[in-house]
Amino acid sequence: MKKINTFLSFLIFIGIFISACNQTVKNKTLMNTNNPLLGTFNTPFGVPPFSEITAEDYKQAFEIGIKDQNAEIEKITANKEVPDFHNTIEALEFSGKLLKQANIIFENILSSNTNDTLQQIAKDEAPVLSAHWDNILMNQELFERINSVYQEKAQLKLNTEQSMLLEKTYKTFVRGGAKLSASDKNKLKEINGKLSVLSLQFGDNVLADNNAFELTITDKKDLAGLPESVIEAAAETAKEKGKNGEWVFTLNKPSLIPFLQYDQNRELRKKMFQGYIMRGDNNNKNNNEDILKQMVNLRLEKAKLLGYTTYSDFVLEESMAKTPQAVFKLLGQITPAAIDLAKKDRDHLQELSNKEGNNFKIKPWDWWFYTEKLRKAKYDLDDAELRPYFSLQDVRQGLFDVLNKLYGITFKLNKDIPTYQKDVQAYEVHEADGTLTGILYMDFFPRSNKQGGAWMTAYREQHYENGKNVIPVVSVNFNFTSPTKNQPALLSFDEVETMFHECGHAIHGLFSKCQYESLAGTSVPRDFVEMPSQILENWADEPEVLKSYAKNYKTGEPIPDNLIKKMELSSRFNLGFTLTEYLAASYLDMDWHTRKEPFTGKVNDFENEAMGSIHLISEIVPRYRSTFFNHIFSGGYASGYYSYVWAEVIDADAFQAFKETSLFDKATATRFREDILSKGGTEDPMKLFKDFRGREPKADAYMKKKGLI
Repeated sequence: MKKINTFLSFLIFIGIFISACNQTVKNKTLMNTNNPLLGTFNTPFGVPPFSEITAEDYKQAFEIGIKDQNAEIEKITANKEVPDFHNTIEALEFSGKLLKQANIIFENILSSNTNDTLQQIAKDEAPVLSAHWDNILMNQELFERINSVYQEKAQLKLNTEQSMLLEKTYKTFVRGGAKLSASDKNKLKEINGKLSVLSLQFGDNVLADNNAFELTITDKKDLAGLPESVIEAAAETAKEKGKNGEWVFTLNKPSLIPFLQYDQNRELRKKMFQGYIMRGDNNNKNNNEDILKQMVNLRLEKAKLLGYTTYSDFVLEESMAKTPQAVFKLLGQITPAAIDLAKKDRDHLQELSNKEGNNFKIKPWDWWFYTEKLRKAKYDLDDAELRPYFSLQDVRQGLFDVLNKLYGITFKLNKDIPTYQKDVQAYEVHEADGTLTGILYMDFFPRSNKQGGAWMTAYREQHYENGKNVIPVVSVNFNFTSPTKNQPALLSFDEVETMFHECGHAIHGLFSKCQYESLAGTSVPRDFVEMPSQILENWADEPEVLKSYAKNYKTGEPIPDNLIKKMELSSRFNLGFTLTEYLAASYLDMDWHTRKEPFTGKVNDFENEAMGSIHLISEIVPRYRSTFFNHIFSGGYASGYYSYVWAEVIDADAFQAFKETSLFDKATATRFREDILSKGGTEDPMKLFKDFRGREPKADAYMKKKGLI
């Protein structure tokens, strides 16, 4: 996923990303402070000086940054000259350097290396920052200047990127409440302030419930069926927790998934599964039900205040889909076929269980277990057989080689670049001619102070200052299987695809060639941003690519042809499950945000009704249940979780352009880079796709890939 920072979402909408050369520092406090966040970083390539930053530095930087930007806004509104693009739109774009610099670092560390102090600062500062953004968006004098420029746009001689900046700035102010009455502006400020705090609390609660759960095993018999590498990892986790001679399993995916796949103790599988799906729903201090209800109702109130029927109508206006109806149409085209596939999968699993002499009905905590058995029986293939060929080191190098063949770029590990945690690696990314393109951080393993899942983010977006290109600093973050004492990190193929996916986001940010930071890199509609990431996944399982990087970590031998063939034959195996659990979560997101009236019921009742309406089978649970659905209640994907399948339709079509020539066709790769990856949000995404493909996207390639036609 592409991480949307909670605080920074306001900045992204406004376009207040910054150019240092336009920053005039007048604040005396700033001039006298030693705060490392408030100035130019004296580090390699200007990356953040992580080890020098304290929690108090963030608080001070927020305070000074707000004052500094307020002074810049006042200077814009006090300007006696006739409003024009440069003295109003660009001046706004270039404001807020100090605040953004502190904010973007804080948000990223809060996600990847948090602690109690940072979490409290986030809660304290969220309403302050929310009020600051609102004060800008609802500044009448500022909006009048923006509106004046906007009304004259037809007469202005603006280039494509300038026109887009003007359009987005105007729309953001209107959508941010600039046209509301004074009383309604106050209501909107109050709503935004509450939402900013609730969103943080929701995510904190999920993390707390995730960390609170442990399954400790003392009897070795209860480990029956588990691969030795999984047992070894559990023993090391137990040792870290002072439980020598025992085995501890957690809800982090590298621990959870193998346990559900292989452990023969059904009751323990049930305990693990329920621990995972009940996060935020345990009737403890981390319960998210009330927070969720408040957020749904506040979002609806906000949408209505701004003139929209539902929150989805408000959000989707700025997407490729445009309307909730278009989203439901897409989901409706896929869901019936996916559920039919899931039912067939379920029946096969039930048959296998019955043959073993069991007399129980398959439950959600049985699905992973019997799926692995069926995969083994049907294709003579299981996850444990593949992992030895996917050491993290080889997969990473394979990914780098793919990107080198496509785009000519190279990756150079630089241990002198500061990182925020000892396991994080920093790479220089160079063009074929040696030009430095950007800096890439890679953060691979789970930690108790790191959010779950995988995401890409940026510490600095690409932009131009005084005609000079400022390189981006991006980061990809994972929760992969960790190395153990006796073996390196061995990935599942799902983790392999995740590495390719997030690095697809990364090159979208690294290849940006935009004038303005607010339009650069991955600053595109939510249902388009996943396309550049998902298309890169296609290379991961191509046979010629697999043979180049999938090597046995012990012998160095490449993956044999028979295993590749098994992977190919089983590629659609369990597709009914993976599609259905994803689509179920997409419907859940849309159902929460297409409500027209405030919600007063029980969250679980609503969820059950929503899943009943699509005829979800009881053996499958939505990929994210409401109370731990961080994407939509703690991230930037509200009314946007559908975007993965929307983007997958587009990426499948785009990948066909390579298949029609060759996997590493230089001309096709160059066009994809120039037409899509370099353009950021400077043009309409449909135009970008048509520039590359010569037409609008078709769903044929996606439907064939999924076996739906």
